[in-house]
Amino acid sequence: MNSELSELLGDLVAVTHRLTRLAAQATGETTPPASWRTLSVLTSAGPMRLGELANASRVSQPTMTRIVANLNELEWIKRIADSSDARAWQIAIAPKGQVALNDWRFRLGVALEPLFSDLTHRELEVLSQATELIGDRIDVQELAA
Repeated sequence: MNSELSELLGDLVAVTHRLTRLAAQATGETTPPASWRTLSVLTSAGPMRLGELANASRVSQPTMTRIVANLNELEWIKRIADSSDARAWQIAIAPKGQVALNDWRFRLGVALEPLFSDLTHRELEVLSQATELIGDRIDVQELAA
């Protein structure tokens, strides 16, 4: 086990959580973070059953039931028949939900831009490469799950 890598990755997770909180505060966003996390999970993983979605979003099934009800009321998700079980439903992100998620992500970036506006071209390249590297690793892990 590489303790230097483990420490670096732990620091990365901590700093990205802080960055997310800072951005959310700067936007004045009132939508609960669990709603954005749920829409993000649906975007990356595709439609899933309520229990799977609760698991992926790290909330209880009753909590996910409330989140889904709220997102459904906003028309940000849609329920689709589960092809493997006619009695079951899967939850999918709806076009309005994808627009809302994309807008939220853009507003997060705008809110954080002043913090990073003085980055050099090289620093922007490093940030871009790191984002791509992390995204690729996460994509591979999600596909394996």
